[in-house]
Amino acid sequence: MSVIIVPASAYPDTMSSKADESKEVATDVFDSKNLAVQAQKKILGKMVSKSIATTLIDDTSREILDELYRVSKEYTQNKKEAEKIIKDLIKTVIKLAILYKNNQFNQDELTLMEKFKEKVHQLAMTMVSFHQVDYTFDRNMLSRLLNECREMLHQIIQRHLTTKSHGRVNNVFDHFSDCEFLVALYNPFGKFKPHLQKLCDGINKMLDEENI
Repeated sequence: MSVIIVPASAYPDTMSSKADESKEVATDVFDSKNLAVQAQKKILGKMVSKSIATTLIDDTSREILDELYRVSKEYTQNKKEAEKIIKDLIKTVIKLAILYKNNQFNQDELTLMEKFKEKVHQLAMTMVSFHQVDYTFDRNMLSRLLNECREMLHQIIQRHLTTKSHGRVNNVFDHFSDCEFLVALYNPFGKFKPHLQKLCDGINKMLDEENI
């Protein structure tokens, strides 16, 4: 599969009209895989070649995203808000992957990208550990790790994406790093316990497969 070098201008945030945006969120059944494909098509549609048009979000990632949506919807009691959070997450992941696959990062950014991957791995391990080992949950530690990931991500995309993309990053991390949300998610007697189990099962699978 050939790799196409695509300029940063190929990733504008004005990828879709307001009508398209409303179509994406006005669905009766939320499907992160379908949303990922839509977002990817819009981004790839700006490129000269579609040779990298393969799904960047696999089945395990999709299951995790779907579970994050369910948790967010139940926590916020707002379907539209929950869909926007996951949509922003998907767009950010896809744009980051496309920039990386097309060699758009300079050496400093690549170094930071490796540190970001290590931090995400640490976050994943911590999330699973807090779930598996009783009385170890620390909301401040988990929130801090999430916010460290946020700051690294901002630095990585600084040269390549617009203010709107940075806003999407903040929207995602503002929600998931919120200590009240984390406490509700990790409450061993709370209503989110089945969701947390499924999330950690998916994260564990990705860790075993070295995909995170």
